[in-house]
Amino acid sequence: MKQIRSYKKSDEDQVNALAVEAFEQFQDLYNDWDTIKAAVGKMSALDKTSEIIVAEDSRKLVGAVAFVPPGVSSKGYFDPSWPSIRMLVVSKNQRGKGIGRELTDACIQRAKTLGCKCIALHTSSIMEVALSMYLRMGFVKVKDIEPIFGVEYSVYKLQID
Repeated sequence: MKQIRSYKKSDEDQVNALAVEAFEQFQDLYNDWDTIKAAVGKMSALDKTSEIIVAEDSRKLVGAVAFVPPGVSSKGYFDPSWPSIRMLVVSKNQRGKGIGRELTDACIQRAKTLGCKCIALHTSSIMEVALSMYLRMGFVKVKDIEPIFGVEYSVYKLQID
């Protein structure tokens, strides 16, 4: 039975492996896959500044995301008052089951709880499934940002009622 829950330190290895698995499909599109792999392979380190949320099914992690509270977002991509979503990852064999949507909704709910009026993220058109989900959810493109290791990225924002 699937559940969405907060990250525990014991999830560290599974979260890191899941992140690498999720990004592997893009390895030929980045101009430095080794650096990207090393970075995403440390997804669990986001728990120092963010709240990692996981999707678990039969004691196995099948998805994860980081909710970044306002004032913590890095690299100047976002207004400092905006919370953001980082590294939404879903296991390859679990895609199409709504896990990404549930994890994104969990981030939106945390933003609402904090009284935030919006939530942001950055993603790329190479991440077709995620991008189309974000657009269906009402995220709107705010701006293009510098490519990340040769891959074009843009910032998207969702107004929260």
